[in-house]
Amino acid sequence: MYAISLGDDGAELRPLEPWHAEEVLAHLDRGREFIGQFISLGTKETDVDSTRAMLQRYADMRAADTGSMHGLWLEGKLVGGVLFLNFHAEQGNCEVGCWLEPAATGRGLVTRAMRVLIDFAVEQRGMHRIEWVAASGNQASLNVARRLGMTRDGVRREAHPYGGVRHDLEVWSVLAPEWRAVRARAAHNDH
Repeated sequence: MYAISLGDDGAELRPLEPWHAEEVLAHLDRGREFIGQFISLGTKETDVDSTRAMLQRYADMRAADTGSMHGLWLEGKLVGGVLFLNFHAEQGNCEVGCWLEPAATGRGLVTRAMRVLIDFAVEQRGMHRIEWVAASGNQASLNVARRLGMTRDGVRREAHPYGGVRHDLEVWSVLAPEWRAVRARAAHNDH
C-alpha cells in the first residue's frame, strides 16, 4: 500500500480498497448531508455491504484501467477523497472529482491531492485532457478547479437532475501543456 504525504499537517493520499468499507461508511455518515449537496456519493452507501460494493466497483475500474478512487486521511482519519471518474488512456482523456467532509474543509486538502492525481495522469499515464465537472452552485469545487489552473469550457444548462432540482453543470479542463506550465510556475514561485 502507498501513502503519499500531502504536507506537514499529517495529510495523506492513499488508495481506497473494499476492505476500507467500515471506515468509509463512518466517514460518509459524518459528512453525508454536506457531501450530498451536489453529488450522489453516500446516497446509496448506507451500510457496510453497499459501501464495500461501491469500493469494489472502483477497484474493478482500477484493474480495468478505467477509473480509481483514493482517500484523503488527515492525522490518520479518513476525511474525503479524489477520484478518476473515468479514465480513457487510449484517448488521453480523463475526468477527476472529489468530496470532503465538513470538518476537513478550508485546508487545501483536495487541491493538494488533485495535484498529485493530475501529475500522475499527465506525466506517468500520458493524459492530454483532464476534465472537472461540477454543479454551478458548488463554489468550493469550482474554486478548486480555478486553483488548479483549469479553464472553464462551458456550462451544460440544467443537465444534472439531483435532489429534485435541475442543476447547471460547469465543465472545466486543463490540457497537459497547460498543466506543465502551471506546475513550472508553482515550482518557480516556491524557490
